[in-house]
Order: sequence, then structure tokens, then C-alpha cells
Amino acid sequence: MQAPSGSNAPAGATRYRWLVVTLLFTAMVVNYVDRQTVSLLKPTLQAEFGWSELDYADLVFWFQFAYALSYLAFGKIVDRFGARIGFSLAFVIWQAAHIGHAAMSSLKDAIIARVFLGIGEGGAFPGGVKAVSEWFPKSERAFAVGLFNAGTNIGAIVTPLVIPAITLTFGWQAAFIFTGAVGLLWLPVWWLVYRRPREHKKVNALELSHIEQDPVVVVEKVSWLKVIRTKETWGYALGKFLIDPIWWMFLFWLPDFLHKRYGLDLKTFGPPLVAIYLLSDIGSVGGGWLSSQFIKRGWSVNAARKVTMLICAALALPVGVAAMADNLWVAVAIIGVATAAHQGFSANLYTLPSDVFPNGAVGSVVGIGGMFGAFGGMAMAKYAGFVLDKIGSYTPIFVYAATGYFLALLAVHLLMPKLEPAKIG
Repeated sequence: MQAPSGSNAPAGATRYRWLVVTLLFTAMVVNYVDRQTVSLLKPTLQAEFGWSELDYADLVFWFQFAYALSYLAFGKIVDRFGARIGFSLAFVIWQAAHIGHAAMSSLKDAIIARVFLGIGEGGAFPGGVKAVSEWFPKSERAFAVGLFNAGTNIGAIVTPLVIPAITLTFGWQAAFIFTGAVGLLWLPVWWLVYRRPREHKKVNALELSHIEQDPVVVVEKVSWLKVIRTKETWGYALGKFLIDPIWWMFLFWLPDFLHKRYGLDLKTFGPPLVAIYLLSDIGSVGGGWLSSQFIKRGWSVNAARKVTMLICAALALPVGVAAMADNLWVAVAIIGVATAAHQGFSANLYTLPSDVFPNGAVGSVVGIGGMFGAFGGMAMAKYAGFVLDKIGSYTPIFVYAATGYFLALLAVHLLMPKLEPAKIG
């Protein structure tokens, strides 16, 4: 396995950490197929069950409520038991819940299925970021997070290519059962492959030295109370609260926007959504790569992360007028650049906890931030449902998507001005 260009490991070092990222990437593909299936089937399910816009908003709301609480809980679980056990537990829950969607026959059934999906999926990013913090030095973490986070975009690309074909041939229930069964194949591979670097026989001394090159801050136990009292936690949490709703909006409402604005359906969703999420993938990898390159050129971690985030915030600005575009592909280009900017921004934001907190606190901080991000997503669900029900236009929603990143960067900078190690006490 060749080391990616973001790597600066010494010659002769094994590259096992990149296999770990590959597994995380694959898990996030599965995660986003499971998450996005309902949004792609929204017109179909609304026609079958008679859901209103506010009913659909409730589905999103309760998913995110469960996701928020689970994110917090799994942050602590992965700190206590490690990424191997924590990620496995989350995966089993969300995959079983995804398959369970096939049995829904009412709005209540759908909400229950979405709640359990949220409980499981809430463990994915705390587990993934924890694994990256265990396997990568600071100089490579944003790049590694960007790589595994790129799996979300591939999942979002796979979904409109696979789900319509299954649904039109076998029915919408089969879409949940088939993708769920295939996704389960990932779990035994993860369980057999993943260990901490020092416990792994395939990691040689050079790679281990490279992974452990950063100064280690030893903290025996880190309680939630101590983490919550730390201002850096709130810088990260506010950043997530401000930007996560934008991604949730794209994920859950983009097929509906394309349907209502340009008349697309299950047979025609594919190419525009694939184009948007391919651009997202470029942003995810590119945002992590760029800050890693800045660090390799001698920039401080603080400057590298924040300049990259500023560039991404600027690239998202045009999405405020996306709903006004008369041409489908102009709108696709604008939205695609905005989703790429989000992923680049997010790759760096996700890396901040491991930049400033000791390893024993990373999962907890990521969990708290994810909870606040999901709370923001809950607010966005209600806001989007209200706007679409009363106004019928996506423009007010897209205007926030254009400005949220600058607000998030401001919050991060005010509460984490130098990205110095957090003082936990």
C-alpha cells in the first residue's frame, strides 16, 4: 500500500494506518447509504403514506434527536473501550435499524426506525476520529479525517445509483433489506483487522515512532464535567452547531429540492446528485490535504487549520443564490462547490479536538460537539419544514448555508485562538 502524498513517514515504515483509514472510509460509505435512503425515497414514501412536509421534518427531527444523545454517549464509550469496540457496537445498531425500515407501515413506525438509526449512527464519527487520533500524528490527522469522511460522499453517490434501481424493480422495502445485508459484510473485517498501533503485529518500529511523534499529555481520567468546563470544548461545539445543520439540510432535502425546482424523480436524480457528491469528495480530501501541506511547509497548526477553513467558508458563499438558478446544472455546480467547501471545513474542524485535547478526552469532546451539531440539525429540520410549508422556497434556507461557516470560524477563533493544549482541571 502506497502512502498518500500527505504522509511524511520515514522510508521503511509500514503503512498500516492507511488500511485503518480505508476501513473507516468504507464504513462511512455504508453509513451514508443507510442515512440517505429515506431522503431519496421521500416522494415515493410521501405518496404511499401521505406524509406532509412537516411529517417529513419530524422524521428528520427525531433521527437527529437520537443522533445527538448517541453522539454524546458514544464519545464516552470510545474513550472508555476504544475505537474497535465502540465502532463495532455503533455499526451493529445502525445497520439493524436500517434493515428494520423495511417493516414500517406508518409515520410512527418510520420515526421508531429513524430513532434507532440515529442511536447507531451517532457512534460513527466519535469512533472514526478516535481511531485517527490513535493511528496518526497531528501532521496527518486532518488528511486522514478527510479521507475517511470522503466515504460519506461516496455513500451519497452510491445511494441515488443503487436505491432507485432496487426500488423500481423490487419495491422500496427491498432497498433497505438489500443494502443493509450487503453492508453487514464490513463488520467482521473491522473486528479482525483493527487494534491499537502498539498492539498490532503488522506495525513496525518506524511506523510506530512516526505515529507517536507528538508530545504526549498524560491524563488518567477525564470526566465530562472537566471537558465541559473547558472553553476549547465550546469552541468546537459551537462550530458544529453552526455548520452541521447545513450538511443535514443538503443530505435530507436536496433530492426534494431537485424534484420541486427541476422536476427530477427516482429515474433522473442520479446524475445531478452524483456530480454534487463527487465535488464533495474533492473538498473532503482536499481540505484535509491542504492544511497538512501548510503544516509540512512550516505553518503552525493554528494557521494551517484556520486559513483552510477560511478558504472553505468563502467557497460556500455563492450557494445563497442557488435556488434562483434557472438552469439545473448551474445550480448543481453552485451546490457542489458549497458541499465540497463544507467537507473541507468539516475535515479540519473534526481534527481540532485531537489537536488540543489529550487522547483520553478526544472521544468525549467529539461526542459533545456532535450532540450540539445534531441539535442544530434539529432546529434546521423544523425551520426547513416551516419554510417549505409556508413559503415554498429554498432560498431562505440556502442563505443560511452561505453564511454559517464564517460564524463557525469566528466561534472557533474566539474560543481557541492559538490551538494551544487545553487546560483541563
